[in-house]
Amino acid sequence: MPAGGSGGVVMTGWLEALAPWAVPIAALFGLLIGSFLNVVIHRVPLMMQRAWEAEARAILEQPEPESVPGRFDLWWPRSRCPQCSREIRAHENIPVLSYLLLRGRCPGCATRISWQYPLVEALTAVLFAISILHFGPTPAGLAAMLFTGILIAAAGIDARTTLLPDQLTLPLLWFGLAINYFGVFTDLESAVIGAIAGYLVLWLVYHAFRLLTGKEGMGYGDFKLLAALGAWLGWQALPLVLLLASLVGAIVGIALILLRGRDRNIPIPFGPYLAAAGWIALIWGDALLALYLP
Repeated sequence: MPAGGSGGVVMTGWLEALAPWAVPIAALFGLLIGSFLNVVIHRVPLMMQRAWEAEARAILEQPEPESVPGRFDLWWPRSRCPQCSREIRAHENIPVLSYLLLRGRCPGCATRISWQYPLVEALTAVLFAISILHFGPTPAGLAAMLFTGILIAAAGIDARTTLLPDQLTLPLLWFGLAINYFGVFTDLESAVIGAIAGYLVLWLVYHAFRLLTGKEGMGYGDFKLLAALGAWLGWQALPLVLLLASLVGAIVGIALILLRGRDRNIPIPFGPYLAAAGWIALIWGDALLALYLP
């Protein structure tokens, strides 16, 4: 028997044994990761603001404030109610279930808890389950879950703040290139071209729009996010991603203007639509491409 043959048989048997439970395990894992993604969505913009303020003081040679804020990152301090500062206990932090048991309100001050928290948890669980259902318990399935988690965090932050942090878009880009070095979703050449083309396409649109109107139509974070999607999916998927993102973004924007009277001059973040289009292209891109390509 060739060297490593028995290991391959064991691995195959392990995957076959795991397969019937893979989707529910992925969904349960998605609930837990979704709870963490809520922390990322809430805290990363605050961490960025603190970093900017510290840099500004250093550039302007201003003294540090008398009351220096304590440690603040993704792990510390423990989560608290933003209204009454009551620390959230472990049994009150069970994904989705705690929100239902608490009836969507803080047990300390009865302030309504944002629907974002159960929504992100449930969405992550569903998308993780679909990823494993589509790719199976394989390296591609695990990579798709990583892709999904980062996209949800980036879309959530952009929807709340119109910011797409480099802390998410750049690792997503490098992960895509690294994964496709092994040809998981596309070949490395297509991934590299996709990263370059994804950035340049929106960069050119941005500058053309600014020259024509004197306004900035989007941010640099959108360029980096599309570059990351190109690194994961290859350049061939970029037209589909842009078409889906633009179509959904236009529909939502028009609906907000008509139904809610939203000022059309208020910018609508493009990142969530890019993220949604990129995820759809990862799962069903081949089928959608087959609709308009021979």
